Amino acid sequence: MKIGITSDHAGYDLKETIKKYLIDNGYEVVDFGPENANSVDYPDFAKKLTKSVISEEVKYGIGICGTGIGMNIACNKAKGIRAALCSDPLSASLTRQHNNANILNLGARIIGDELAKNIVDNFLNSEFEGGRHQNRVNKIED
Repeated sequence: MKIGITSDHAGYDLKETIKKYLIDNGYEVVDFGPENANSVDYPDFAKKLTKSVISEEVKYGIGICGTGIGMNIACNKAKGIRAALCSDPLSASLTRQHNNANILNLGARIIGDELAKNIVDNFLNSEFEGGRHQNRVNKIED
């Protein structure tokens, strides 16, 4: 499975940690930057990530900034994106199961590395349940 990942400067270190974790666990990872922790604008990187998810270059995306809030707002501006900001594993599972989320956003200043890995695992290993949830996702898309 191919996963896209991006961050801003505040999320850079966690992005690198999650990228290595994903690769070590057999995922193919496309890194949309940044290449270092110098100050950048998260909307620029969110746009790269959302385009890759919409075009199906990657199956899912992971965006990381300081709180995850800015990245989440920016990602959700793109039609066809259902991005979720998660700070716990249960929310990560449920957003896949009930919302068919295709981007997971994380706050590097909010959660630690091990919790982030657990959240990522729950997101990537949960499946959309469809059924009554599909009707709701359709309404979001409309």
